[in-house]
Amino acid sequence: MNHSQPSPDPSEPEDPGRSDSASGSKGSPNNPFQSPVAADPQEETPPPEKQKRSAWSWVPSLYFAESVPYELVMTVAVILYEGMGVSNTKIALYTGMLYLPWVIKPLWSPFVDVLLTKRFWILAMQFVLAACMLGVALCIPSSAFFVLTLGCFWVMAFASATHDVAADGFYMIGMDSHQQAFFVGIRSSFYRLGSIACKGLLVMLAGLMINASLPTGTAWSRAFLLAATVFLAIAIYHALMLPRREKSTSNKSASELAQEVGNTITTFIDKQGVLLGVVYILFYRFAEGQLAKIAPLFLLNDPSAGGLGISETDFGIIYGTAGVLMLVLGGILGGLVVARQGLGRWMLWMAVAINVPNLVYVLMAFMMPTQTWVITTCVAIEQFGYGFGFAGYMLYMLYLAQGSHQTAHYAICTGIMALGMMLPGMISGWIQEQLGYQWFFVWVMVATIPSFIVTWLVKVDPDFGRNVSEAE
Repeated sequence: MNHSQPSPDPSEPEDPGRSDSASGSKGSPNNPFQSPVAADPQEETPPPEKQKRSAWSWVPSLYFAESVPYELVMTVAVILYEGMGVSNTKIALYTGMLYLPWVIKPLWSPFVDVLLTKRFWILAMQFVLAACMLGVALCIPSSAFFVLTLGCFWVMAFASATHDVAADGFYMIGMDSHQQAFFVGIRSSFYRLGSIACKGLLVMLAGLMINASLPTGTAWSRAFLLAATVFLAIAIYHALMLPRREKSTSNKSASELAQEVGNTITTFIDKQGVLLGVVYILFYRFAEGQLAKIAPLFLLNDPSAGGLGISETDFGIIYGTAGVLMLVLGGILGGLVVARQGLGRWMLWMAVAINVPNLVYVLMAFMMPTQTWVITTCVAIEQFGYGFGFAGYMLYMLYLAQGSHQTAHYAICTGIMALGMMLPGMISGWIQEQLGYQWFFVWVMVATIPSFIVTWLVKVDPDFGRNVSEAE
C-alpha cells in the first residue's frame, strides 16, 4: 500500500505522513509523521525585496522535496531490495525500522524550531539528503550493498524527518494566514507529485533499464544517481529562492527546551481519555502496517515464489501512479463526508473502508491474475478505501490533540502513529515467509479485528469536523 499519508485537512487523503490552514497548526499534507509547529518567536519582518518574493517560487518545490526522501526510504527501498534478492523477512524488518526517526521526531523538533533558522535546516538537510541518495547509488554495486545502502537510508530517514519539521515551520512563518490557506491544496498536490515521481517514474525508469538487459544493480544505481542529481538541483534552487524570515538566535537554553518537551509529554498523558486514544492510534492500522511492506513484494515477486511477477515498469504505473491517485480521491471523499456529517458518524464506516478492501489481495493471491487491468483495479480499490479511511484517522488525532499545547500534542500523536506502522511492519516479512502469500493475506484480514474493536470503543464528538454553516 501507499503510506505517504494524507494531511489532517479532511479534504486530503496520507503515507504517512498531513491543521494546514490559517489556524496556525500545521501538518504535512501527505506525510504521516509531520507534526504541527508553532510560528517561530524569532520571526522578524523581512526586507522589502524579500517580502515581494512570491510563495509560488518556493512552496511547490519545497513540498515536492519533502515527499521525495520519505518515499525513497519507505517504498523505493523495498522495491530495490526485492530486485536485489534480499529475503522478505530482512526487507520488512530493516525497512520497517526506518520509521523510527518519525516515531521519535517530537523529541528533537523543538530544537530545530528555535536553534539557528528553519531556512538553514531546510538547506542543510537537502544537501545531506542529496549526498545520501548519491551514497545509495555508489553502494549498490558493492558486495556489502545491503548494509551500506541501509546505512544511507538511515541517515536519509533522520534528515528527512528533520527537514519535515523545518519545512513545515517555514511554511507557517513564510506567509500570512491567507496565503497559508490558499497554498494548502497546492502543497498537498506537489507532495503527491513527489510520490508519483519516486514510486511511479523512478521505479518505471529502473524497470525500463532492467528490461533493456541492464543488470538490476546497475539500473538501480543509475536511478538513484539521477535522484541525487535532481535533488541537488532542488537544494541549489532553494538556496537561491527561499526567502529569509528569521533571526538566528534563541533566548532559550537547551535545558529549557528539554524541560518544555517533558512538560508537553506530561500534559498529554493527563488528557482525559488519552489511554484509549493512544490504543486507537496504535491499532487502527495494525493490519495495514503489515500489508504496507508485503503488498509491493507480492506484486513484484516471481510466481514461483507466490507473487504476481509484474515488472518494475508495471509496478510504477499500477502502484506508484494509479494507486496514488486513488488514494488522493479516497481522502478527498472522506474529508467531504466528515465535513458534512461529522467524524463521530463516520468513524466505524471509515474503519470498514480501510480494512475490508484488503480482501483484494486475498483474491489476487489465490487467483493469481495476469491481466494488468485486473491488478490495477484491485490496487485502486484498496488504495481508495485506504485514503477514505485514513481521513478520519488523521482527524481523530486532531481531536485528541485539542486544548493547550495542541501542536506539540499532535506531534506526539504522529509519533505514536509511526510506531503503529513500524512494529507490525517489522514482523510482517517473517510472518509472510512462514505462511506464504495466500495465507499471509488471510492473516491480514484476521489482523483487521483490533482496528474494529478500538474504533468501536473510542469516544469522539459526533459533530467534530462538521461544517457548522451546513449544520445550520
